[in-house]
Amino acid sequence: MRVDVFTIFPSLLDEFLGYGVIGRAVEQGRLSVQIHDLRKGAGDPHRSVDDSPFGGGAGMVMMPEPLFNAIEQADPPRPLFLLGPAGRRFDQDIAREMAEGDGFSLLCGRYEGVDQRVGDHAVDGELSLGDFVLAGGEVGAMAIIETVGRLVPGVLGNELSVAEESFSDGLLEYPHFTRPAEFRGWAVPEVLRSGDHGRVERWRRAQSLARTAALRPDLIEARGGLTAKEHALLEEFGLA
Repeated sequence: MRVDVFTIFPSLLDEFLGYGVIGRAVEQGRLSVQIHDLRKGAGDPHRSVDDSPFGGGAGMVMMPEPLFNAIEQADPPRPLFLLGPAGRRFDQDIAREMAEGDGFSLLCGRYEGVDQRVGDHAVDGELSLGDFVLAGGEVGAMAIIETVGRLVPGVLGNELSVAEESFSDGLLEYPHFTRPAEFRGWAVPEVLRSGDHGRVERWRRAQSLARTAALRPDLIEARGGLTAKEHALLEEFGLA
C-alpha cells in the first residue's frame, strides 16, 4: 500500500515512520509512505504557504497555489483527504475501507485553515479525528496511517490481533494478563490458567461485553443492545 502525506513539517512524519509496527512495515516494503513538503510548491523565495484571509479576521490561511502545485507534482494515490474539522469522523470502519484499497493520500492543514478552493477542487474528501482542535493535521495523519497500516495483510505478525482487538466487532477488547500469575497479591483470573480453551473464549467474550457496557454503553446501543445469549454469557461468569 502506498500512502502520500502533504505537510509543511515533513520531519515530524519521518520520525514517526521509523518506529514500531509501521516502521517495520515500511522497512519490509509492505507499506510505502511518501512525504511531500508543501513549501516546495511555493513560488516565492520565502517558500510562503499562507497569507491573510480575505475579509479580515484572525490567523492566516493556507494558499491554494502551493498546495495545488505540490499535489499535482506528486500525482499521489487517490483518494486524497484533507484533514480538518468538517470531515467525516475517522473510525475503525473507515480504516477498514481504506485498507481494502491500494493507497490513499492525506493533506495536513495548518494555521487558521485551508483556502476553500483546495477543499472544493484538489481533494476527494475530508477526514476528522473528532470534535476537538489541533494545531495541524500531522497528528491526525500519523493516527490514520497507523490505524490503516495495521490492517494491511502481513503488517502484524499475528492476524488474530486485528480480528480480536477493540472495535473489531463493535466492542471493547477483553482484559489481558501475562506473567507472573500473581503480582502484589493480585492474581490472574483462574480461567486463563485452566487450559480450557473453550471456557477461556467464553470468558473473554463475556469480559468484552461487560467492559463495553460499563465504559462505552453507546457501542452496545449501536449494536441494538445485548442479545439473550449475551445476557446468559454474562450471567455464567457473574457479570450480569
